[in-house]
Amino acid sequence: MAACASPAGPAPAAPGPARALPTPDHVVVVVLENHNAEEIIGAPDALYLTSLARQGAVFSDSHAITHPSQPNYLALFSGDTQGIADDSCPHSFATPNLGTELAAAHLGFAGYSEDLPGTGYAGCFPGHYDRDHAPWADFTNLPGSVNLPYTQFPADPARLPTVSFVIPNLCNDMHSCDVSTGDAWLRTNMVGYVSWAHAHNSLLVITFDESEDSPSNQIATIVAGPMVVPGDYGEYVDHYRVLRTLEEMYRLPPLGQSRRAAPIADIWAGPR
Repeated sequence: MAACASPAGPAPAAPGPARALPTPDHVVVVVLENHNAEEIIGAPDALYLTSLARQGAVFSDSHAITHPSQPNYLALFSGDTQGIADDSCPHSFATPNLGTELAAAHLGFAGYSEDLPGTGYAGCFPGHYDRDHAPWADFTNLPGSVNLPYTQFPADPARLPTVSFVIPNLCNDMHSCDVSTGDAWLRTNMVGYVSWAHAHNSLLVITFDESEDSPSNQIATIVAGPMVVPGDYGEYVDHYRVLRTLEEMYRLPPLGQSRRAAPIADIWAGPR
């Protein structure tokens, strides 16, 4: 696909000192699939994502760790690719991960996957669900009860655990369908949470597993919530920095390669 000219996006953020990280009541992380940053931010098929970018922080130098999909999900969730370099399934790991660290801190975690056949389902590829995109299903130190169908995403976001991941199905995550399909799904499914989050000290993170064909694996990453100073941030961000930021917010021990990453510390507003 031909590269687009410089896409429209949020105005640059005013420079300022890094602030202490907030502790959101809830964070929802949505992971989408296989698109370069310029296909998303400012693109005509991604009007809702572009509107979210204008409301929040968008990182113009955000990158995935590797190719293909699965090791990126593992990196984001556990700080390591766990030695996986393909999309094979199933795998089992017993290493620490974001879910175990949250549980140890008496905080909640759940992964909500669209088209997952049932809570705790351990199969690989039924229908439009792909276990490669739900890394918590690979960790034997997490109960099956954290692996939930998206139909169980609560209508009242106050019932969400502290940190949730949302994984659309293979069409709605843009893997097998176009950008406009995924963008419409996000508008339908996340607009209510975004509105609620702004009134309830909560946060939405949207990122991609990997690029389509960017030489540097550049992806779109957006963070939106009441504690975010909107703008276009040019610092380098990757999945390990996103994970380290979540760990820092809840004072969790950093996992794997996230130990070497600095948390994102300059996008936050002062005390409200």
